[in-house]
Amino acid sequence: MREYELPATFTIPADVSMADTVFRHAQDSPDFVPFQLPTGSGHWSDVTAARFAESVTAVAKGLIASGVAPGDRVAIMSATRYEWVLLDYAIWTAGGCTVAIYETSAAAQAKWILEDSGTTLLIVEAQRHADTVSEVAAAAPALRETLRIDAGAVDELVRRGAQVDDAELRARRGAVGASSPATLIYTSGTTGRPKGVQLTHANLFAESVAARTALSDALAEGKRTLMFLPLAHVFARAISVGAFDAKVTVAHTADWTTLVDQFAAFKPNFILSVPRVFEKVYNASRQKAVDGGKAKIFDKAAVTAIEWSRARDEGGAGMGLRLRHALFDRLVYGKLRAALGGECDLAVSGGGPLGARLGHFFRGVGLPIYEGYGLTETSAAVTVNTSTHQRVGTVGRPLDGHAARIADDGELLVRGPVVFGGYWHNEEATADAFVDGWFRTGDLGTIDDAGFVTITGRKKEIIVTAAGKNVSPSQPEDALRAHPLIGQCMVVGDAKPFVGALITLDPEALPGWRERNGVAADVPLAELVGHPAMVAEIDAAVAETNAQVSSAEQIKKVRILAVDWTQETGELTPKMSLKRNVVLERHAVDVEEIYA
Repeated sequence: MREYELPATFTIPADVSMADTVFRHAQDSPDFVPFQLPTGSGHWSDVTAARFAESVTAVAKGLIASGVAPGDRVAIMSATRYEWVLLDYAIWTAGGCTVAIYETSAAAQAKWILEDSGTTLLIVEAQRHADTVSEVAAAAPALRETLRIDAGAVDELVRRGAQVDDAELRARRGAVGASSPATLIYTSGTTGRPKGVQLTHANLFAESVAARTALSDALAEGKRTLMFLPLAHVFARAISVGAFDAKVTVAHTADWTTLVDQFAAFKPNFILSVPRVFEKVYNASRQKAVDGGKAKIFDKAAVTAIEWSRARDEGGAGMGLRLRHALFDRLVYGKLRAALGGECDLAVSGGGPLGARLGHFFRGVGLPIYEGYGLTETSAAVTVNTSTHQRVGTVGRPLDGHAARIADDGELLVRGPVVFGGYWHNEEATADAFVDGWFRTGDLGTIDDAGFVTITGRKKEIIVTAAGKNVSPSQPEDALRAHPLIGQCMVVGDAKPFVGALITLDPEALPGWRERNGVAADVPLAELVGHPAMVAEIDAAVAETNAQVSSAEQIKKVRILAVDWTQETGELTPKMSLKRNVVLERHAVDVEEIYA
C-alpha cells in the first residue's frame, strides 16, 4: 500500500460562506470586473464587483420573498451563462442550497433530481427546458414554482425582493457556516440511478484555496478565461468559484460551434476543458492539414512537439531537435496558439483521462495542459499537475492538505477537506463509499515516489476475457480516438475470447474523407462504414494502437457503426464520458457480430 500526503497550507473558518467574496470584492475593489457579458457584436460589457454585489443582493431578497427558507434547495437548469453564476451566489446569500441540473437532461432525469432533492424553486433557462420539466414538475411535491431566465426570471426576483429588509438578508448570510450545504450535484449516472452529492461551503472553500495555490499562474488577479463547460458540472463550477475568488475576469458561452471566433474576440489567458475537446482540436488540425495536402508536415510537427516535450523531462532538447521545433513553431504551432486567441498560455484538463500523447503534444506546441483528477464527490480536483510539479501522463500530486493512497486491490483512495461528507438521503451508498476515513474513488491507480498519481483504469470497467486476462479499456480507446476519422470508440470483450471494439465516425471529418476518396456526399453513412478505403484506414488505426499494448490487450476485431454517440442520444454524459451500459444495451447485436 502506497500513500502520499501534502500538508495543509490553509485553515477553513467555521463561519465561512462562499458568498462572502461577493461583498468583500464590492467593498475592497468595487471597480474590479469579475464578469464580462457579450454584446452580440464581438465586444463585451463589464460587470463590476460593485454591480455584481448589488445584483446578488437584489436577487437573494427575491428568493426570500418567494418563500425560499434557509437550507431550501433551489434548482438551476440552464446552459452556461452569466445568470447561472448570479443565481448561484444569490442562493447562497439567501441561505439556500443550489441543485445543479444539466440543461441537456431528459425529463426522467430531471424528475428524479427534483423529487430526490426536494427542490422548492426551479429556475430554467428557456421554454425548451420548461417543456422538459412540465410533465414531471407535478411529481415533485416540494416544488412550488418554475421561473424562466429568458422570460425575465432575474428581473422578477428583483421586483419581488424590493420590500425585503436588509437586516433579514444579513441574518440569512450570518446563519450560513462551513458545514452548511452549498450545492447538490447528481452523479452523471454512467451506471445506475444518479446519487446526490452534497457539498458544503467548507468543501468549495477548500477546493478554491487549494486550486488557487496549485494553479497560481492561471487563477491569479488580472487573468482572463472563457467559460464554456457546463456549470452544472463540478469541474466548471469549482474553477468558476476559484476564478472569482482570485479576481479573474470570466466570460460565459454555451456555443461551442463558434469557440474559435469567441477566443479571438475575448483573448483568454487560460482555458479549461475536458479531454475530448483537446482531442477534437488535434484531430481537426490534422484533418485540415490532410485536406490541404500538408499531412506529412503536420505529422512531423506533431512528432517533434512530442519529442521536445519528452526531452524537457530528460535534460533538455539537443540542437537538432531545437532547430526542428523552432521551424515547426513558425509553420504549425503558432497557428494552433492563434486559434485560442493568441494570449492563451496554458490549459487545465479534467473530467476524464487526457493521455500522455496529447499532453506532450500540447506542451510541445507551447500550450501546457495541467491535467488533474477528481470526482463530484471531491468537489472537482483532488490531484493536479502544476507549472512547478508536472509529469505528463499523470494526474499530478494531491492538493495541499490532501492525501492519496493505493489500496491492496489497486483502488485509489483519497482524503482531505474537498471530500464530501455523504450522499443525499443515501446512508447505504455513503457507508460503501468510505473505508477507514478514506473515500473510495472506484478508479485504479499508482503513486510514484514523488507523489504523482497515475490512473490506470476504472474498477468497474475492467474487462476480464474468457482467458482470465484483465484489460483496462482506457489506453486503447485513447489511442484510437487520436485518429481524425474516429469519433468515439468502446472496447469490449468481457468474458469473450478476445478484445474487440465498437467505433463511430467523426461527422466533421467525413466531408474531407469523401472528397479525398471520390465518394459522393449523398452516399449514406451505412454504406461508408463498409467502404474498402474506410475499413483500411480504421484497420490501420487499430494496428497502430495494438503496437502500444500487450498481446492480450490487442483489439482483434472492430465493428464500425453507422451512428454517432452524443449526449442527446444518451450514450455520453455531459462531460463526454461513455455510458458503457447504455452502449452495450443498444449495440448488443453489434457486439455479438464481433464474436460471431
